[in-house]
Amino acid sequence: MLKMTTHNSIRYFIVAAVAAMLAASCVTPAKVNYLQDMMPGTQIELENKFEAVISPYDELNIVVSSFDQDLAAPFNASNLSSSVGASGAYLVDVNGNIQFPILGELHVAGLTRLRLQDSIAARLKDGGYIPDPYVMVRFSNFKIFFLGSNSSHVLTIPNEHCNFLEALAMSGGLTPYTNRSRIAVMREVDGVMTMRYLDPRSSKIFNDPYFMLQQNDFIITDAADSQVMRAEVSYWLGWISTGLSFVSLVTTLLLYNNLSAH
Repeated sequence: MLKMTTHNSIRYFIVAAVAAMLAASCVTPAKVNYLQDMMPGTQIELENKFEAVISPYDELNIVVSSFDQDLAAPFNASNLSSSVGASGAYLVDVNGNIQFPILGELHVAGLTRLRLQDSIAARLKDGGYIPDPYVMVRFSNFKIFFLGSNSSHVLTIPNEHCNFLEALAMSGGLTPYTNRSRIAVMREVDGVMTMRYLDPRSSKIFNDPYFMLQQNDFIITDAADSQVMRAEVSYWLGWISTGLSFVSLVTTLLLYNNLSAH
């Protein structure tokens, strides 16, 4: 009788544990809905007019054109036998410089691609190399790294413009069990890794300085406490289930031996 009572107590414990797990893991709209404080017709003026800034270790694709292509050819890396490569990509060194054909070393760190275009075009024209230069600069490495609690992705941004919400969408969105209050954006600023937490449930993110993402930013998400608890409870329930099976087997054998003895 005592054994059966103990067996029932364990079963009651398991039922209570499962009920607690389900209650804790319940997901409500307030926990997951995006931009909850925005109403229809709401207008928010964006403070951040973002343009990507060139940094050390960036890869730049630079193409020089002219009405006379013979004049432009020496300034295009794709026409040269050099370490730059046929793609025309230039790697910005640790000091923020690139080695450009004929013009030599150019300091590019801190410039936007449009300012670099204008700067190279002005030097080509003022130096008497090309009377009508057209310069196009593009980032070859504008990527965002998404490290999710369930999956990870590398997002390639072709138009060099991506905000926090766009990156979440490109990553497939957030699971119901992602901790919205601890979504980190990590970036390197002047050689120092910095991190901020953005919460997509609030419209305050629009004017956060990290809302507009930069090349090589990381987005890092955590699992919500409820999901961690579910995994922990599932782990222990597995062991409890194994233990119960063993107890049931022993009880059955004891009952069988008692019946056989009589």
